[in-house]
Amino acid sequence: MKNLFEKERITEVTERLGRLQPSSERLWGKMTPPQAMAHCALSLEWALGDEHPPRMFLGRLFGGFVKGRVMRDDKPIQRNAPTAPGLVISDERDLTRERDRLRGLILRFGTEGPRGCSTHPHVFFGRMTPDEWAILMYKHLDHHLRQFGV
Repeated sequence: MKNLFEKERITEVTERLGRLQPSSERLWGKMTPPQAMAHCALSLEWALGDEHPPRMFLGRLFGGFVKGRVMRDDKPIQRNAPTAPGLVISDERDLTRERDRLRGLILRFGTEGPRGCSTHPHVFFGRMTPDEWAILMYKHLDHHLRQFGV
């Protein structure tokens, strides 16, 4: 499965990030391009263990089931999938600043590899292996880049 430990995927997503513009048209959802980049950066901070959000009640009930469905193949995350409250970005952001921040986190994630992944449970999915973090981070980035047609 495609994952963010693969150099090819890191190259792919960083090139796609470069094509994102402030004027890139949103195909679904509510976030602007800079908000989506901030949202993706925050999720990578969770994956790297920089932030440790608490588990969601619904995640404790359904997270394992949903994780199995998300992790079973390379199928993209569906449009308008729910967002964890801690990942909602509603203030205005600067695209260049957020893209640079995200690019740095992507490179850090790839460089640190499995040893750099959080051992803290995902807010919804629960316990994650490094490989699951890498798959989820690629799918999440791909989801938001597709959201803006890049």
